[in-house]
Amino acid sequence: MAINTAPYHFIGYWGYGSERELTALLTNLERKSLNSPGLTQNYQETNRKGRKVHKGIRVLESSCISPDSPEGSYHHPIWNVAYIGLGSKSALPPVFPKNIIAAISASGFPSSPDAWVRLQENNYLILGREAFGRVPLYWTQKGEVIWFASQLQLLLPILERPEVSVPGLYGYSCFSYVPTPLSPVNQVFAVPAGTELVWRWESGRLFSPQSQSIYSWGESAQQLNDEATAVTQLQILLQDAIGRQIADLKDEPVGVLLSGGLDSSVVAALLVQAGVKVRAYTLDFGGLAMPEYPYAEKVAEFLKIPLVKVAATPGYIKKALIPTVRSLDLPFGDGVTVPLYLLAEAACQETQVIFNGEGGDQLFAGWTNKPLIAAGLYQGENPAGQETFSQQYLRTFHRLWGYEAQVFQPEITAGIQNLSPEDWLLAAIEAGDCPSLLHRLRRASLMLKGAQNIHPRATALGFAHKLWVRSPFCDLPLAEWTFQLSGELLLNGACEKYILKKAVENWLPPEIVWREKRGMGVPLTSWCLNDFWHQIGIWLNPGTLRANNHFYPHIAVQIVTGELGGAIQGRRVGESLWLLIMWQLWHSQVFGAEVGRKSWNHPFWLPSRLWKNYKRWQA
Repeated sequence: MAINTAPYHFIGYWGYGSERELTALLTNLERKSLNSPGLTQNYQETNRKGRKVHKGIRVLESSCISPDSPEGSYHHPIWNVAYIGLGSKSALPPVFPKNIIAAISASGFPSSPDAWVRLQENNYLILGREAFGRVPLYWTQKGEVIWFASQLQLLLPILERPEVSVPGLYGYSCFSYVPTPLSPVNQVFAVPAGTELVWRWESGRLFSPQSQSIYSWGESAQQLNDEATAVTQLQILLQDAIGRQIADLKDEPVGVLLSGGLDSSVVAALLVQAGVKVRAYTLDFGGLAMPEYPYAEKVAEFLKIPLVKVAATPGYIKKALIPTVRSLDLPFGDGVTVPLYLLAEAACQETQVIFNGEGGDQLFAGWTNKPLIAAGLYQGENPAGQETFSQQYLRTFHRLWGYEAQVFQPEITAGIQNLSPEDWLLAAIEAGDCPSLLHRLRRASLMLKGAQNIHPRATALGFAHKLWVRSPFCDLPLAEWTFQLSGELLLNGACEKYILKKAVENWLPPEIVWREKRGMGVPLTSWCLNDFWHQIGIWLNPGTLRANNHFYPHIAVQIVTGELGGAIQGRRVGESLWLLIMWQLWHSQVFGAEVGRKSWNHPFWLPSRLWKNYKRWQA
């Protein structure tokens, strides 16, 4: 059962080379990985013959060669995998489906892995991920060998001289995550969600990988219009989805990350209905943000479950910032990441399984669909308009796209001249599989904001605290069904997620079901301009930025003074600063770049109030 094991990661290789050298390199990588955040110092190895040996020092057998074969005389590629982070000396990796040599499930169910490595006929290597993107998978090539790992940082020692990927950096500045198949590191690539990459070894030659889609979100030809039928079917699908998520549970309590919004509240209600012991966790930002916890309190009281309020004050955020960056493995620039780390930290004290409501917005047409629908209709009527639909979609990320000349140093600006962020959106927003605009937008949300940001981020934060992460809205039968719904059942007038609200209106208080969505109000601007004022001078120090040669050295001052651009004001000030802060901390804490000599040529060493008064006097 999942709860009897702990989350883990893996690293391995496949290809042609000296087994002795590859063994030595893998052993060295394992030793370095013992300091990876959130992992314990136990691992499991699995060799080509299927033998599983749990040791502190690796003892390997030959893989894919006969014992009497001379060194280097390989008839097939050799391979090996090491598991890292198993919770106890007696813990073994689960038994996976046939031909799979390594896999991970965010939920902890070995029968349905989210990322996998499998072999086919000895000379084919296949790396794959399911469509929701819950667990990332990375690869790099060294000579005739493919190295793969479930964490980016596990592959960094493979590279002789790791370098930041300029396209990856640019993608991050546009989206707050690095778009797949890029990674933030040159020569390391990510397997896209819903895809398998296939390498073929033939006649002593390793061929380039072939990408094949194994799942694509597509609109059903027959659309469901009857509300009563849809409500009944959706209720059953939701209950079935939660049933699959609790199949391995007995009397163990589980946690729910409860924001008080609709999606997490629905998950909590379903768990209570199923008879599961539930403990909810919600955030308290103090008086700096519009409080959400009163809604979480209403839900907890209605469902009669205990609620733990987790303080997300500036002091706690600052303390958890670097552990969060290390746990995430990739740079994620959303302000919600550190608060979610604090929730997972609290939950792991009392449970091994955490549920969330992630994915509900993508399935039921939440978020920014209304303005994008208007933009799409306008574009159809005015094809000569100034912005394309993909550019309109880019703007929904509210990041630094369009400010390249002011944001990046000249070398980076020159390096991105031929890059178009729209190219990273095309596969998701193309109309082919989804002719109607609303389903097209839902497909894009699933493939972009969901699979490349929300879900892998949630898994990383859970795994860092040895939590299995379960997202009931990431249920394939449920998701496929939503593409049968007519647009009116998803977006009824101005009411988003209409059919979900109708289906659960008797399960929750009406003020929870029918209130307007706001999203988590993380007070980033207040934190940055007050509590973290001095820290910005450290995190975004001009001397460090100049030495890194990525961002313009005085970009932080430009943002806080409003000089970067008219659209970057109010909450966008904090979001933009946070985007840069998370990259810089990732660059030093995960990538391992030297911080460099700091400069005092910035205003952040002054008290913020004094500097603000000085600026008013100047004006």
